[in-house]
Amino acid sequence: KRGPPPAMIASSFYKAAEACTSILKENAARPVELSDRESLVNAVQTCLSSKVVSQNSDLLAPIAVDSVLNLLGDDPAKATNVDLRDIRMVEQLGGTVDDTELVKGLVFDKGSTKTAGGPSQIENAKIALIQFCLSAPKTDMDNNVVVSDYAAMDRILRDERKYILNLCKKIKKSGANVVLIQKSILRDAYNELSLHFLAKMGILVVTDVERTDVEFVCRTLGCTPVPHVDSLSPEKLGTAEHVGDVVLPGSGHKVVKFVGVSNPGHTSTVLLRGSNDLVLAEANRSVHDAQCVVRSLVKQRYLIAGGGAAETEASLRLRELALETTGLDSHCFKAYADALEVIPYTLAENAGLKPIDIVTELRKAHAEGMVGAGINVKKGRISDMYDLNVIQPLLVTTSAIKLATETVCMILKVDDLVVVM
Repeated sequence: KRGPPPAMIASSFYKAAEACTSILKENAARPVELSDRESLVNAVQTCLSSKVVSQNSDLLAPIAVDSVLNLLGDDPAKATNVDLRDIRMVEQLGGTVDDTELVKGLVFDKGSTKTAGGPSQIENAKIALIQFCLSAPKTDMDNNVVVSDYAAMDRILRDERKYILNLCKKIKKSGANVVLIQKSILRDAYNELSLHFLAKMGILVVTDVERTDVEFVCRTLGCTPVPHVDSLSPEKLGTAEHVGDVVLPGSGHKVVKFVGVSNPGHTSTVLLRGSNDLVLAEANRSVHDAQCVVRSLVKQRYLIAGGGAAETEASLRLRELALETTGLDSHCFKAYADALEVIPYTLAENAGLKPIDIVTELRKAHAEGMVGAGINVKKGRISDMYDLNVIQPLLVTTSAIKLATETVCMILKVDDLVVVM
């Protein structure tokens, strides 16, 4: 038997997906403002409830929400998207997940370099990010210098000392009291002599700043990277109220914290703690997923009930639309509505409930106008998901429907497979 052409089925499925999106937005979704922090936290807690760190959701949910809201600037109402790369996740082994914190500033995952006895705390910091090396110059080609007597050796050491001291004096003259040194692959970015001079001048030094972190550091601190010592000037310095080493509880490890920064680039830093690498990695993934939830709400400011409520509502209204439609579209809408019910059916099955009874009861609740009705897996019955704060962004559900539809339609349009051996 020859059925309807795949192209026509695909066209009807696209119409069904658009209808579902409209139904969910008009009938089931509730608008939310980014100023309504409680609703955002509830949506994030729903996301974290299935994670390994779910018992810490009361702490991680507000951190995820605040870290994203910090990126929106002075007028969050005008924001339409957010770049999660502006959030720096710093992992530190030791302590527990409860020690995780949102830092209003910047954190480096290592302490300051104090081999020469320099300061570890600086108030009213002026910060310079240098990309030149505080070590003796080196030629482009490999060579050897043969020293024949002690006088020549003393002259070489004296010139090297004079060269490095001159670099350090220029840094001090610019007004910088905190120096960040970018890691170098050509030669040593610093040596013990340069650290000694900077320590004597009362300058706090943080070494081995990764090249990939330079842009984030500059946006946070408001400084400009300096490629050559002659271009170092007060205008290129960043500012912070306090810069210093902090000993983390539970591990004794030191990090450098910059607090009270101007943050012109609107960035955030999350300091993650965990007892082992597995917990740290899981916490990192979970917080990132939670931040994605907030980003979805920035893009489309609607919340929708979870627990299979959205899919059941869309399925029910799509069946009603199928009765009003004629031709092939009617049959495809019915098939699409049946497919949507697989989600609450599977949810009930995974929860150890009787799926047929639960889905029937769920369908009845939505037919009576209970838009937020979903499966309460803890009590094994139908409840209003809005009352239980089991909510999620509308964009998550509509994106899943659209992407699944596009995938199916693409497969339907495949005429034949050519197997290449």
